[in-house]
Formats: sequence, C-alpha cells, structure tokens
Amino acid sequence: MSVGIDEISFYTSSYYFDLRTLAEIQNTDPEKYYVGIGQEKMGMAAPDEDIVTMAANAALPLIERVGTDAISTLMFATETGIDQSKAAGVYVHRLLGLNANCRVVELKQACYSATAALQMACALVAREPQRKVLVIASDIARYDLGTPGEATQGCGAVAMLISANPRLVSIDPEVGNYTEDVMDFWRPNYRGTALVDGKYSTKIYLKSLKKAWESFREASRLEFADLSRFCYHLPFSRMAQKAHQHLAKLNKVGLEPEQVEAQIEPTLSYNRTIGNSYTASLYIGLCSLLETCRDNLSGQRIGFFSYGSGCVAEFFSGTVREGYAEHLHRERHRQMLDARESLSHEEYLKLYHYPNPTDGGEHEMPHVTRGRFRLAAISHHKREYVPC
Repeated sequence: MSVGIDEISFYTSSYYFDLRTLAEIQNTDPEKYYVGIGQEKMGMAAPDEDIVTMAANAALPLIERVGTDAISTLMFATETGIDQSKAAGVYVHRLLGLNANCRVVELKQACYSATAALQMACALVAREPQRKVLVIASDIARYDLGTPGEATQGCGAVAMLISANPRLVSIDPEVGNYTEDVMDFWRPNYRGTALVDGKYSTKIYLKSLKKAWESFREASRLEFADLSRFCYHLPFSRMAQKAHQHLAKLNKVGLEPEQVEAQIEPTLSYNRTIGNSYTASLYIGLCSLLETCRDNLSGQRIGFFSYGSGCVAEFFSGTVREGYAEHLHRERHRQMLDARESLSHEEYLKLYHYPNPTDGGEHEMPHVTRGRFRLAAISHHKREYVPC
C-alpha cells in the first residue's frame, strides 16, 4: 500500500503588485527582481483576507469532492498565526463544515511545518488506511518597506488530501533531516514583519540542504540520478536554481543550464507571480510542476527539499502516479491567476498599511475579496469569518 498526496489545490489573493512598479519607484533596474531573484509579482492580501480565508478557499474544491465526513484530521501549517492559543484550523473546520469528530491542530516551524504535517498525515493514514487527512499550509509574507525583503513578499495557501493509494504522488517513507539553532530569520511576537539576515539565511539554506541530503542518503538507496525533478522551498525563485546547482555539485554531477531548467523550471512558474508563501511555497511549487510541465511525469521520482529558518530541514522523495493529470485543478488555478488585479504603488501601500485592530473595539472589514470566505469583522478581540 502506498500513501501520499491524492489531491492538491492552492489559493492566492485577487490582487498583486508588479515588481516592475516597485523598481520604478526605487529608481532601479526591474531585472534586479525579474532576473536577479526570479520574481515578477507578489500577491497582496485584501483587508478581509488572512491565512484562514485563504486556507478555506484552497481546501474547498477538495471537500466538495470527498465530502465533509471524509476528513479525520486537519493539520494547519503556518508561521503567520493569528492567535497564540487557538489553532487557525478550527476556524477553517467550521467554514468547511467538517465533522465534529475531526481533530484539528496547528503546526509551526517557519517554512518547514507543512512538511512535518505531510509526514505526520502519511503516518496517520498508514495506521488507518480508510482515513483521509487534510493538510493545509497558509501564510502571508511581510517585510519592512525599503528593505531587501520587500520584493520577496507574497501570500498563498495550499491544501493537500493525504490518502492511501493516492492519485497524484506517493510519498516514500525514507527521509533526511537536519536541525540547527540559528538566527537567520525570525519574527518576535511583538512584530508584524519578519527580521532576516539574507546572506546568512542563504548560507544556512545551502548548508541544511547538504546535511539533509547526507541524512537522506543514509536512509535511502536513491541517488541523485534516480530523481528526475526537484522541488525546493522557494523564498524566491532564484533560490531553487542556487540550491539545485549546489546539490549537483555535492554529488559531483555537472549540469548544463538546460538540464537545470528541465529539472526545476516547471516548479517555479506559480511562485514567480505569487511571491513567497512560506509554508505553502514548496507545495505550490509541486502544483506548478504537475500542472505546467509539458512532459508526462507518470512514474518519475521527485526530490523534495523543505527548509524552515531557525532552522529545520528535510529531504524526501515521491513518485508521480499514472493518470495524475486527470485529477488536477489546472484550469481553476489558471483562471484565478489570470483574473487577478494589478495594484498601483499607492494601492499597494494602502493594503500594506491597512490597520490591524488591537483595541478590542468593533471593526467591520470592507468586502473586497473575491474568494468564497472572508474576514467580516474583528469585534471584542474576536475574529468573525463568514462565507461570501
């Protein structure tokens, strides 16, 4: 019996800010962003959108297919949580109408926790193969204006249905892990934006890739040449290219530029126009691979590298199933991305500075989102979510 990803869907805001506009405001060359970091646009959440509404929107197509009673567990991964106590997934549980006997838990470790959720979900399904587990990763990446991180903002959520005999990707049980206490990226409770040491974080990312790969090789018989495609955590798209060249060098494999492109380029298409989605980015990359790659991926083995600053990293693998293309949400995703609206610089700043009420008063949110769920109000410190 195999266990893995039976279905996958993602969601992002209806609004984006083009990095060409940011470059114009900064009086710099747009290629600094389009080529230098491989990013073109960044998603900007509307005032009535947050990690809960994006998560529910991402998961809805999955629930509409399998029904609300099919889910035994909901695991919600995020590093932009909205409450220090209550799991964001509990709100999603209500919005989706899931069964009262469904357990819900939130996981956090920077951008890595969605992978922890995936692995735990696979273990739960292996124990009870008749069960299905819903894994959701949802985040909004925010950095201070005028910092190098500003161009790597974004937002998005991905939902994955984990089951026995999956239709998309079977996940191999062998993994390689690496953990080290470092301060390359962090966000204290009292800050709304993250702090990051960019050059150091890149260094730690590559070090963690090396260590996780070495751990993986001890656990698995698979070698670099056994993996046809690679999905990397994507703080920005150019990072995947650096990572893949680094991994090839570690394995003494000389890759031509066209080989690098073939192995990772299809994973980058969505990220370039959504921006950083933290926990969701690796798996939106998987969506991008499955939906934009022109080759038939059936039977091909994928290498996955998950990285969460601070840091925890994992390398694992999975095999694309025969007939996977019949079970994707390709057209819905393309329509969603094509329908997004571009923001002017003034509109971008307005969304960036939109107030986050903390006074306990009654605050209604303007109805801006085009999604099926919205944050309607924050009243007496309580967040009120409604379907649209």
